[in-house]
Amino acid sequence: MAAMTAEEIRSIEERFPQVFRRPFQKRFGPLLLLGGIFFYLLYALWFFNLPQVMRESHWERLPLFLTQWISYDVQPIFRLDEPRITAKYPRFSVLGPNPDPDWVKTNADGSVTILIDGAAKSITFTKTQATIIANGETVAVGLATGKPLISGPVPGWITAHEDEVVADMGFAGEARVAVDRVRIRKRFLGWANFVFDTRSPFFGKSASEVASLIVSGPELKPGTSNLALAGDNIWNNAQWQHGDVWTKLLQTIVMAFLGTMLGGIVAFPLAFFAARNITPSRLVNQVLKRFFDFMRSIDMLIWALFFTRAFGPGPLAGSAAIFFTEVGTLGKTYSEALENIDDKPREGVVSTGANGLLVQRYGVLPEVVPVFISQTLYQWESNTRGATIIGAVGAGGIGLKLWEAMRTNSNWANVFYMVLLILLVVFIFDNISNFLRRRLSQTIHDYNRIQAEQG
Repeated sequence: MAAMTAEEIRSIEERFPQVFRRPFQKRFGPLLLLGGIFFYLLYALWFFNLPQVMRESHWERLPLFLTQWISYDVQPIFRLDEPRITAKYPRFSVLGPNPDPDWVKTNADGSVTILIDGAAKSITFTKTQATIIANGETVAVGLATGKPLISGPVPGWITAHEDEVVADMGFAGEARVAVDRVRIRKRFLGWANFVFDTRSPFFGKSASEVASLIVSGPELKPGTSNLALAGDNIWNNAQWQHGDVWTKLLQTIVMAFLGTMLGGIVAFPLAFFAARNITPSRLVNQVLKRFFDFMRSIDMLIWALFFTRAFGPGPLAGSAAIFFTEVGTLGKTYSEALENIDDKPREGVVSTGANGLLVQRYGVLPEVVPVFISQTLYQWESNTRGATIIGAVGAGGIGLKLWEAMRTNSNWANVFYMVLLILLVVFIFDNISNFLRRRLSQTIHDYNRIQAEQG
C-alpha cells in the first residue's frame, strides 16, 4: 500500500474536520461527565453528613417497628406490695374486660408463673424471690433486701439496673422485676381483635360459634338479627375502626377521580387555545402555556395546604388541590399532543368547506382523543397515590387517618393495615388503567385497519 503524502493528509483533514479536529467537549465529554457525577456524589456525602447519620442511626429500632406491624403485646403488672399478688391489665386490654389467660398460672404455694414462651421462657415469682428461665439458663433474683439482687453470674440477656432487672426474651417479650412489682410484656403474632373488639358479644368466640349464632342462634340484641349485629360490630370495631378507615379510603378514591375528571374537563378546551397550530395568536398561546406552567409548578401538597386553610380539613380541599394541579399537567400534555398531530386530515376537512368547529371535530379529535384518554387515565392512577399524601396535611381521605395513627407511635399494626389497603387500591386502579389503555389501543388499531381496508 502506497504511503500518503503530507498534502493528501491535510486535504483529508480539511474535508473531514469533525473527525480529525473534534471539539474539546466531544473528546473529553464522557470523562468530564463521570468526573462531575463523582464530585457531586462527594458533595452529597458531605452536605448530608452521611457518615455521621449512618453512625448515629438507631438501626436496632427497625426490627422492633417491623414486629409491631405484624404482632401485638399484652402487658400485665403484678403488684408485690399488696396482700395478694394479682394481675392488673391495661384499661383497654386486648384480652377483654375480665382477662384470665392460660399463660398466667397461680400455684398452690401462692407463687405466680408466667409462661412468656412456654416453659422454655418463663418467670416464677413470690414477694421475695423471682426465678427467670430463658435460653436454657435459670437466674434467681432476690427481692427481700429492698432492691433486686441476682445470685450467680449474669447472662447476656439480663440487664441489671439499680432498681430493676430486665430479662430480654427476644420476640416473645420481656420481664421487668422490681421489689414492688413485676411487669410482663408478652408478644403474640398476628392482629388482635381484628374482626370483633372486646365490647362485642361475639368477642372471644370461634369462627364456628359465630357462624352458628348468625345462622340459628338466639338474638343477642333484641330486635336486631345476629347477622346485622355482627356486621355492625365489625364496621364499628373500636380498636381497628374499619368503618372510618374504609370511609376515608373511599374519600381518597373519590378525591382522585373528581379532581382528575374536573381537571381534564377544564384543560380540554384550553389546550386548543394553547396549541400553536390550532390557535394562531401567539399571545394567547404563551399566556395559556405559562398558566399551565404555574398551575403544575406548585406541588399538589402545597395546593392542599392552601385549600385546607380556605375550606378547612376535608376531602373538598383534597379534590381542589388535585383539580388545580391537573389543569396544569393535563393542559400541557393535551396542548403538546395537539401540536404534534398530522395536518393532512385537518387539511382534508378544511378543503370540504367545513367550519372551524367541524374541522376540529373531524380533522383533529380522532387523532388526539386516544392520547388524551391515555394521559388522563395515567394521571388518575397517579392521583390515587397522591391523594393519600395530601391527606396527611388535612386534605381528607385515608392519608389523614394514616398520619393520626403514626403520630401515636404505638399503633403500628393499624398503620400496616392502612398501608396494605392503600397498596391494594393502587394495585387495582393500576390494573384497571392498564386494561382500559390496552382496550383503547386495540380499538384504535382495529379502526385504522378497517379504514385502510375501506380506503
